[in-house]
Amino acid sequence: MPGASELDPETDTLWIAAKATHLEAALELAPPESVAKATVVPLLNGIDHVALLRRRYGNVVAGTIRVESERVERWRIRQSSPFIRVELARAGTLVAELEHAGIEARIQDDEQTLLWEKLAFLAPLALATTALDAPLGDVREDERYRRAQDEALAVACLEGAHIDAKALKALAARASASMRTSMQKDVAAGRPPELDAIAGPIVRGGERHGIDVSTTRQLIKLIEARAQPSGSAGTLRASA
Repeated sequence: MPGASELDPETDTLWIAAKATHLEAALELAPPESVAKATVVPLLNGIDHVALLRRRYGNVVAGTIRVESERVERWRIRQSSPFIRVELARAGTLVAELEHAGIEARIQDDEQTLLWEKLAFLAPLALATTALDAPLGDVREDERYRRAQDEALAVACLEGAHIDAKALKALAARASASMRTSMQKDVAAGRPPELDAIAGPIVRGGERHGIDVSTTRQLIKLIEARAQPSGSAGTLRASA
């Protein structure tokens, strides 16, 4: 399919896969009147973007994607993980289409669980690897990584998600020791990290529920210090 610089008015599905730091600019390419009744599926890191998109579009289906990939040059993306999996809160037809394209896909009926299950896995990993500038194998036994993981799971539970903590930790233990996160790569390249999208829900959730998320905050400060010289440190929004 040829590329296009404008949204086709007959689009039936709009997939949003921009970085959270680029979301506002990306949405300018998809005005609500052009999207119309199309199904909008965001595959972004974090939680808060779903509510933002629902204020703009009429039919938003929450989704997540799990893959390790990076842009190596313009128009060229390298997938380094042996897997790519998409989960959607509904829209069974889209799941079938993804499977037909060779992408593992499934429906998760509980939207909060879908979103928080990924974030509880990703956030401690992204924060620790970026703050300590090391691959997963070097941070997996670090107490800061373990405590941040517990903080994310505690907030997720009080936000209404149903996560098997033992299974999530087992998954993290099996992940490749050489894994480097996109946040880590962004800071190394002088790009702004997705701090608010990835860490923000945990910090704000901790404030709402009175949970100690001090380790998450500690890792955020280390990342801000690393990113500051390039002027690319992100900021967290205040609690709603």
